[in-house]
Formats: sequence, structure tokens, C-alpha cells
Amino acid sequence: MKLEQFKYPIGAFTAPQKTDEHERAALIEALRQAPALLKEAVQGLNDQQLDTPYRKGGWTVRQVVSHLADSHLNGYIRCKLALTEDVPLIRTFDEQNWAGLTDSLTFAPNLSIELLESLHNRWAALFEALQEADYQKAYLHPDSREEISLHHALSLYVWHSKHHIAHITSLRERMGWA
Repeated sequence: MKLEQFKYPIGAFTAPQKTDEHERAALIEALRQAPALLKEAVQGLNDQQLDTPYRKGGWTVRQVVSHLADSHLNGYIRCKLALTEDVPLIRTFDEQNWAGLTDSLTFAPNLSIELLESLHNRWAALFEALQEADYQKAYLHPDSREEISLHHALSLYVWHSKHHIAHITSLRERMGWA
């Protein structure tokens, strides 16, 4: 298996084109369901398995789960900023350094998963309450200088969930951890 397949088991993110309300509803439902899929992906793993990197040089399963919580908390706040300010410049966070903190290295995954369950339910409810024009509101990413619309953010965080869940499920398959 090539490094790229380990890094991007579902492929790299592709920025969405315009979607209709049915496609958007499916994205919102996927966002809502992602924590349950994550919970299923780590179900039954012991500490040694949780502390196994999904690829050489990559994060451990435990760190991946924690990263999803960290990233999606930031994503939720970014969406709220976009709804209440005119194209706000958001802050980034050092994913590598955060993944090296004690919570990412040692805490039980269920703490992050429970946080994600509440967060994703609230985030999905927020997206469902938006009007069509709200999906065009955006925040500015300081690194890329790209304006990220809420439509784009919804697609990105659904992909991000699936991307990291696939890191875990593909590791389980490769290692024979049924």
C-alpha cells in the first residue's frame, strides 16, 4: 500500500460545488452520524491497540479520536463566527502540538466521542436552521487566505470525520482487529 493511501484512505478533500437541499440534508445527517461511526470504529480496542499509529509516522488511534474533537470544536466556533461577523479571520491551532498533549496521549476515547456526539448534534441543528443565504457566509483562513463558506465547511468537516474514521477502520483491517 502506498503512503498516499495510508494518508488519504477515502481520497483527498474536494471542494464542493453547489448542492441542492437533498444533498445538504444528507451532509447534515452524515455530520450527525459521524460520532456513532467513530464509536463503532474504536469499539473493543485495548490500550495497546489505541496507542498504535494508523501509519508509520502517523498519530495513534487515541490521538486521531482526540484530534477529531479538537478540530471539530474549532470548526463549530468558526461557523458561529462566520454567522455573526463579516468574513472573520479565524485562528488556526497547531494540530501536532495539540496531539502531543496529555489528553490526546492518555485519555479514554469515549471522552472525545461523547463530546463529539453533543457537538455534532448541536452543529447539525445549527446547519438545519440556516437559510440558503447563510450557507454563503464565510470565514477567512489565515494560511490559505481562502474564504471558506459554511457550505464548504459542512462538506469539509463531514469529509474530515470520514477521513479519520477510515484511518482507524483501515488499520483494524490491516492488523486483523475484527
